[in-house]
Amino acid sequence: MMAAEQRLRSVNFWSGVTVLCLTIAGALVGIYQLNQVLTDEQQVPLAELNVQGELQYTANEEVRKALTSEPLGSFFTADVNELRRRVEQLPWIQKVSIRKVWPDKLSVYVTEHKPVAMWNGDRLINEQSDVFRANIEQVDTALPQLFGPENAVEETWKEFNRVQQMLAVNGFQVRALRLTERFAVSVVLAQGIEVKLGREATLERIKRFIDVFPSIVEHEKSKNNEIDTVDLRYDTGAAVAWREAKSES
Repeated sequence: MMAAEQRLRSVNFWSGVTVLCLTIAGALVGIYQLNQVLTDEQQVPLAELNVQGELQYTANEEVRKALTSEPLGSFFTADVNELRRRVEQLPWIQKVSIRKVWPDKLSVYVTEHKPVAMWNGDRLINEQSDVFRANIEQVDTALPQLFGPENAVEETWKEFNRVQQMLAVNGFQVRALRLTERFAVSVVLAQGIEVKLGREATLERIKRFIDVFPSIVEHEKSKNNEIDTVDLRYDTGAAVAWREAKSES
């Protein structure tokens, strides 16, 4: 009797073990098959790309080409950080936001750099004083030209705005500004006049320029010549140089 009970227990135990093993195996197979479906681009593809943003210099098609330059992956395997990196490599792109929208959509919002000035002749500056490289021929030729040390971009831009604000009140427009390694300032006005302001008392020297400019215009030499430079790097007065006026042909 006891032997029969032991055999029954043994049969029940191994039956339980078998059922458990089959259950685990079935679960593993199910997980594997589900993983195959989720990672298969053909099963869960990203079928729609929605590109948004105020794009002036970059075409939507350029963004799409950047995204699909390599396989996107499926809805579940697509790496949004990698996709963002692809778009940010485009020259005019400043910031990219990407999110997945179930079941098959990739939503991309793009922000472009907004150029406010040229930098050292071959690059551009945006509103945040970030320097970036893009096709200069695409920008407005009226953008001011800024020249300065590479580690003083923000200071150069602030100095430009400060000088431009004062001069604009009196009808002058700054076409270019140069900040030297020693932080000396000189500007070129729309009329082609270079105004040397130096390192110190910049605002006071601008006021002096505004005060003396009418007298410079009325000077005898200004009748047949163009004003070339006005050097204000003195405690008082200004040194003025003229150039021969261009003949009209």
